[in-house]
This record gives sequence, structure tokens and C-alpha cells, in this order.
Amino acid sequence: MSPLEWNLWPWPFFDAAHHELAERVKHWSAQQHGQSYPDMASECRAIVRSLGAAGLLDHCVPPGDAPVDVRSVCLIREALTYEHALSDAMFAMQGIGTTAIRRFGTPQQREAYLEPCRKGERIAAFALTEPEVGSDVASMTTTAVREGDDYVINGAKTLISNAGLADHYLVTVRTGEAAGVKGLSMFIIDADTPGLEVGAAIDFIAPHPAASLTFRDCRVSASQLIGPAGQGFKAAMAAFDIYRPSVGAAGVGLARRALHETLTHTNRRRLFGKSMHGLEGVQMALAEMATDLEGAALLVYRAAWSHDVRGEKGAYEACMAKLAGSEAAGRVADRAVQLLGGLGVTRGHIVEQLYREARPMRIYEGASEIQKLVIARNLIKNSLPAL
Repeated sequence: MSPLEWNLWPWPFFDAAHHELAERVKHWSAQQHGQSYPDMASECRAIVRSLGAAGLLDHCVPPGDAPVDVRSVCLIREALTYEHALSDAMFAMQGIGTTAIRRFGTPQQREAYLEPCRKGERIAAFALTEPEVGSDVASMTTTAVREGDDYVINGAKTLISNAGLADHYLVTVRTGEAAGVKGLSMFIIDADTPGLEVGAAIDFIAPHPAASLTFRDCRVSASQLIGPAGQGFKAAMAAFDIYRPSVGAAGVGLARRALHETLTHTNRRRLFGKSMHGLEGVQMALAEMATDLEGAALLVYRAAWSHDVRGEKGAYEACMAKLAGSEAAGRVADRAVQLLGGLGVTRGHIVEQLYREARPMRIYEGASEIQKLVIARNLIKNSLPAL
């Protein structure tokens, strides 16, 4: 087996089931090579259906009351991103767009939405960000006003992954039970609900399905409310506790691919009469890339293991894993571009693609600055005596 293929880390965080799952993901990815689609929407739908048929969505939308195994989610996201970042995005959104239903939904909501998403028959989405509100969730302005057995929603969301593709959206809005995040609630809104409008596709620096949503007197039954009113922030954060470490894992997968492509290039390329990787400056860069990568991977899988085995579901480890993985991905991809020179900035080259795909990881699901604040506040709270 080539050392440049993706393989699961040989670390004690994993058991036999994880190693078997890693081989299944590799097999699935190999089957996707060479397939072509008329547009990104068709490709995304095909990816979700294929992931569902392969049973891989079982790990982000587990059947029954089975818990999410975060190590499994992380290794799947790492392996998918190593081959194809769009596949990773479609996998992750099925989980992010259903976690609140699994955790807080009614039996009727769970029956209607979870199984079709697990099978890849429905596409899920999660709508939190607003045009003027990103990390400051407490300042959200989209509102839902109770009218009899319904709520009427008005406002806008933006940068919503899967907007225009999704069959349902988990939408966090202000219902006003209290100030700040205590006055937020979450609703399941079907894509064909009157008053819900999808804007033009957003053209990111790397291919990713997203658009804005507008709600104009969008009437939703109170039965679509997830959990009690005023619990929307709690429902939203439940998904982040699981998926923040897995963003770090996606970053690790991207960084591994960038390092492997760089090793291949520096071995093949000759400078000054020797292979490029025989130059001391190149060796130093490769050492930095490998150390960055493996340090991030250890933080990611420590967080996942702590969640699964020790039941530690706090934000400290999750945010540290997300921060380390996404930042390492950016640094490793940047060094890869530098070592490939002109090839690294040539449109269509895999390293140029990885460079563009790495940059958004430091922003979505909480920018790096937010991760640092959460880490520091948890550190202070748990390390210093109360004043």
C-alpha cells in the first residue's frame, strides 16, 4: 500500500470497528473517481444518495437512539476531504441539519425527517447566520410571532449551505421569551413552505452549494418547533459540540493531501542536480508541514475520543480541535503552494484547489477567533479560583 494513500492513523484512539469503517470509506471514495455531472446541484444530490446507499450516513444520522460516535464522524470527514471536499460537505450537512431533531424533536418529527435523511433521500440544511449577524448569535433579528397554532416568520439568513438543494432547513429565529440567546427558538421549515424564498447561489472561492434565504410572512405550524420555545440556542449548539471537532478532522484530511502532493512533487522535481526534497530548506518545510499536521490530528482525535469514551462533551476540547485542524490546514496548504511554485497557483492543480478549500475552514462553524475565546474562557473558569 502506498504511504501516500489515505489511511487511518495507527493510534490507540480507534478500535476494530473504526479500522473497518476506514476501509469502507476508502472503497466508497474510489468508486466516485471519474464520475461527471451536469452541474454542482446534480453532483451534490448524487453524493448524498450514494453516501446513504453505502450506509455512511448512519454515522451522522444514527438509527434509533444510538449516540453519534464522534471518532467515526471525524475519520469519515478526514477521508472524504482527502479525496473530495464537496463529498465531505454533503456528509457533514446531513448530520448538522438533523442533530437537533434527533436530540430534541418529537417522535413525529423524528419519524418524518430522520430516516429519509439517513438514506440520502432528503437533503438537510441548517440556517443560523444572518446578513448582519455572524458570530454574534445573540443579536439575531429574524423573528417568529405566534398566531394561534402557527408562527409567522420574517427575516433573512445568508451563507446557508445546501440552500436551494435542501428539502428542509433547521432555522433559528427570535421568538422573544427573553433577551439574547434565551429568546431564540428553532423550527423545521420544509423547502416548499410558502413565504420561504431562496436567493441566487453564492460563488465561493471553492465549490460549495450555498445561498441566502428570505422569510416573508412564512407561516409554519407550531408542531414544527423543535423543543420548547426559547431553547433554540441550546439546540443549535448541540450540533456544534459534535461537528466542531470534525471540522478539524476535515482540515487534517486536506492537510494530509497537501503534504502528500508536495512529497510527490519534491521527489520528482530536480533542482541543482538533485531531487528537490534533498535540499535542506525543502526538508525544513516538509518537517514543519508534518509536525503541524500530526499535532492537529492528535488534538482532533483526543477530542473525539474524550467525547465517545469519557463522555466529555464540553466545548474546550471541541473548539481546540476545530481551531488546530483548520489553522493547520491553512498553513500546510500555503507551504504546499510555495514549494510547488507556479504549479501551486495554476488554476485546476490539486494544490491550488486545496489552498482555496482550506481558507473557509477558519471561518465556518465559528471563526478561529471565536474558538480562541471559548478555549480561553473555559481555561480560566476551570483553572483559577472564583474571585
